[in-house]
Formats: sequence, structure tokens, C-alpha cells
Amino acid sequence: MSHWIDIAALDSIPQRGARLVKTRHGCVAVFRTGTDEVYALDNACPHKNGPLAEGIVHGSAVTCPLHNWVISLETGQVQGADEGQVATYPARIESGRVLLDAARLQHRAVA
Repeated sequence: MSHWIDIAALDSIPQRGARLVKTRHGCVAVFRTGTDEVYALDNACPHKNGPLAEGIVHGSAVTCPLHNWVISLETGQVQGADEGQVATYPARIESGRVLLDAARLQHRAVA
């Protein structure tokens, strides 16, 4: 069963930008696309742990600011590479607020 937590107003995250959310289970990067879709991923690029929240959002992907690795916001898969994956977390918008699935965040802390 999902338990959703309210983490921010959608308007507090710039379009084609991100916000770093610090939870008791660790830091998560929450991204907003140009079409107002939201995605949540671990904030570390699998290459050299680059801070993805500081990356450039384009379409449904983010480019790591350190070495230009491109990561799918939908799947967490590194594009154009055979290996590399970033954990993703369910996110949704409700009444102009961004919500994250708390159960998945808690699972992350245990894993």
C-alpha cells in the first residue's frame, strides 16, 4: 500500500529543472519537465556520483553535470550505455503539489 508524502508545490520546481529533497531516508532529486511531468530519482549519477539535481533536463531525460551522461527520468537507465541505472521513485502531482511514495523511499533506506 502506498503512502504519499507532500514534498513541494509544483511551482517551486522550475520547468526543465529539479529540486533536491532531503528525506529521513536520504536525498532524492525531483525533476519537472517542460510539460509539467514529475519524476524522482536518486541524486547520484552511476558514473561518478554526479549531482543529478544540478543537471540539465531535456525532454524526459537529465544530463549529468559532471560528464554529460544522459539518464532517462522515466526508467533511470543511462542512455547510450550498456550499464548504469539510477533508482526511480513514484511521483505524482495532486492539487498543484508534488507527492512521493513514502513506502518506496523507506524501502530504499533498507536496501
